[in-house]
Amino acid sequence: MQTRNPFIDDLTKVANGAVGALSGVKDEVEARVRDRIAKILDGMDIPRRDEFDAVKAMAAKAREENEDLKKQIAELQAKLDGR
Repeated sequence: MQTRNPFIDDLTKVANGAVGALSGVKDEVEARVRDRIAKILDGMDIPRRDEFDAVKAMAAKAREENEDLKKQIAELQAKLDGR
């Protein structure tokens, strides 16, 4: 859109160029941040979701077995105390 004032037209072009440049800088910064985060996460020993779920299931089963063993121990202790 052109106006009668060439100064405003030039100012509009400069502003549009600045917005375009800032958009490019923003995209570059985001890409570098993503790369840096990926490198940091690769260096960490973080389990995958399926590994986490498997360990969680094993822990739940172990807790159930532990409760059963506590009951058995209590029953055996009661029998020993009754003698």
